[in-house]
Amino acid sequence: MGDIAERQVQLAIFAKAPVAGYAKTRLIPELGAEGAASLHAFFIRRAVETALTSSLRPVSLWCAPDSSHDMFRWLHRVYGIEIFGQVGENLGERMLDAFVRLIERGPVVLIGTDCPVLSAVHLDRCAAALRDTDVVFTPAEDGGYVLIGLRQPERRLFEEVAFGTEVVMRQTRERVKELRLKAIETETLWDVDTAADFKRARSVGLIPKLFV
Repeated sequence: MGDIAERQVQLAIFAKAPVAGYAKTRLIPELGAEGAASLHAFFIRRAVETALTSSLRPVSLWCAPDSSHDMFRWLHRVYGIEIFGQVGENLGERMLDAFVRLIERGPVVLIGTDCPVLSAVHLDRCAAALRDTDVVFTPAEDGGYVLIGLRQPERRLFEEVAFGTEVVMRQTRERVKELRLKAIETETLWDVDTAADFKRARSVGLIPKLFV
């Protein structure tokens, strides 16, 4: 099958179902439960379309709580992307599971759907970087990361990490050092989680007028 670093870099997209009260809950005070879910649906479709204009292949969508939502099935039907249910008790376990299941086919870049400034050019650069390093990250301004790419599953990167908090990237860097991995970090980006993030994205035209 050849060296894993020489194979096509894949892209996995993690997404929650766009269900009111389940998705983008921190934006409910700003948009209401239905509005927050609709915005999340917009971000999912945007992430998929961005992915498909990049060079990364195949693109797969990893769905929570499962892959049964109509939008996930529509994306599979219209764009031909693979859909999987996320498996694991927490985000770290679920990400590790996706890497383990995909990496036999080649290196994997994994993203969420909350970073509308993430572009196909950025994805391509990260994929290229991954061919010469063990792990690539795109840090987030809130202390997490919006992208992680691996050539091999590294369980320790996902253990005892306080996902969803401002210490995620710091803890992950500690794991990278502990494992003596070669890592590359790109420029820091920002995602849309809070009302302030929403207003920022709206001010620079990343959110359609429907949500203004």
